[in-house]
Amino acid sequence: MESTTFCLKQRYRPAEAQSMLSETAHPLDICLILRAHGEQRWLISEVVPTVRQLECDDAIAEDQVGAALAYLEVLWLDACRRAAETDAAREQLERDNALGDPVMYEKARRYHAAVRRLRAAVAQRVAALTGLNHCAPRWPILDRYVSS
Repeated sequence: MESTTFCLKQRYRPAEAQSMLSETAHPLDICLILRAHGEQRWLISEVVPTVRQLECDDAIAEDQVGAALAYLEVLWLDACRRAAETDAAREQLERDNALGDPVMYEKARRYHAAVRRLRAAVAQRVAALTGLNHCAPRWPILDRYVSS
């Protein structure tokens, strides 16, 4: 009687992994799409809910408003860092996309433009709450809301 064994787990083959990497012809396009997606998710899942809470009058106790504003400012600084990374990916795509796929290039550019519009809309709401007109605060975060 012959015994047959089945291997359920695929074995790692470096040659196949290398060939899969070389098949990806649009790494700059994909990089921009991924960065834009990450920035969009951060804005929607972290920054916007905090902004909404601060915009509602009764959502946060009066003695907690200063802490919530400081937290929003920290979130916004992180959002600005993500925005800078996304914009750098866009600049690299513009600089080095000589042989890229034009369809992916356009999709990446449109997605980035949509995220920039979202970023601008959220920036206006953050500025209305915190007084920040750009990404870098003019004074330390902790000192800003001590008297609040």
